[in-house]
Amino acid sequence: MTTTPRWRALTRHHLFWPVAVLVILLLVNVPFTPDFFSVKMTDGHLYGSLVSIVLFGSPLILVAVGMTLVIATGGIDLSVGAVVAITGALTCSYISDQADQDALSGVLLAMAIGLAAAVLCGLWNGFLVARMGIQPIIATLIIMVAGRGVAQLITDGQIITVNSEPYKLIGGGYWLTLPFSIFVVAAVVAVTVALTRRTALGLLVESVGGNAEASRLVGIRSRRIKIMVYVFCALCAGIAGLMISSNTSAADGNNAGLWIELDAILAVVIGGTSLLGGRFSIGGTVVGALVIQTLTTTIYTIGVPTQTNLVFKAAVVIIVCLMQSPKFRAKVFGGGRFGGRRSAERGAAPADAATTPETVRTMEVS
Repeated sequence: MTTTPRWRALTRHHLFWPVAVLVILLLVNVPFTPDFFSVKMTDGHLYGSLVSIVLFGSPLILVAVGMTLVIATGGIDLSVGAVVAITGALTCSYISDQADQDALSGVLLAMAIGLAAAVLCGLWNGFLVARMGIQPIIATLIIMVAGRGVAQLITDGQIITVNSEPYKLIGGGYWLTLPFSIFVVAAVVAVTVALTRRTALGLLVESVGGNAEASRLVGIRSRRIKIMVYVFCALCAGIAGLMISSNTSAADGNNAGLWIELDAILAVVIGGTSLLGGRFSIGGTVVGALVIQTLTTTIYTIGVPTQTNLVFKAAVVIIVCLMQSPKFRAKVFGGGRFGGRRSAERGAAPADAATTPETVRTMEVS
């Protein structure tokens, strides 16, 4: 195998262009921050720009992983930002009412209440989509709008602050020199990959996304699959809500998780998962979330006005999606799969031309 076919095979991998964009974004920061790739140990904790990217990108990774399975079934979940706000508001509200905010039992109970509310939101979304037949974008829009108001009611329109060391561990604490949130994200991603790639669950999700009615006719309970993925997505958003409120030691019903649903969808698209449903990539989603977070960090590093943040995100998404398109690469760079097909057709032309009527009659006689 020559170098060119190897390079073509590499560029056709669904993770090549997201990873390439991620590397480019990381390298862009070096001229502005020479020690961008340096990681330092201070007071037994690792600090550095790379660590910060993973730390602040952890909530987005969680939400995007849950969003991946929803999109794989042909749906969408716009309510994850509101679920983030509701979970953080309930948890911090309960902890703030405790006489001893450092009591582990009280913190665990508060977290359970917040995650239970997230699961209920997921059940509601799944019920509307799978049982009532409402379009996912409409069904989840209900909690996106109303959920933010519910979070405001829970916090009474105020920012609730807490002072709990056990709770701060989730989003702002360290364990084994690394941010604790990294271990939480790694555990969730590992469990998700194990369930979707080591069992038949992943194939069931893809079959429902490919054709839900056909899946139902062959015996797959597509409705249950849809409800399950919406519950899982809401649970991931709930864990992200715990991280965000824990990192700031406060619950802001108005701004917590604001527009995180858009970043999650962008991360899923960058990772190569089709919005039409079907095949998905958890690894691609993780890379896509890191691209979004690295882009945000790069914007702050090079001094670009934050008002243009969304414009840069849109530009990166367009570039990655175009580079992932075989048709676009064939038109711009030439060759590739389509170029090979044209070459094969040109090579086959003489053989076709040689098959004349006389040749056919000779073959029939023989």
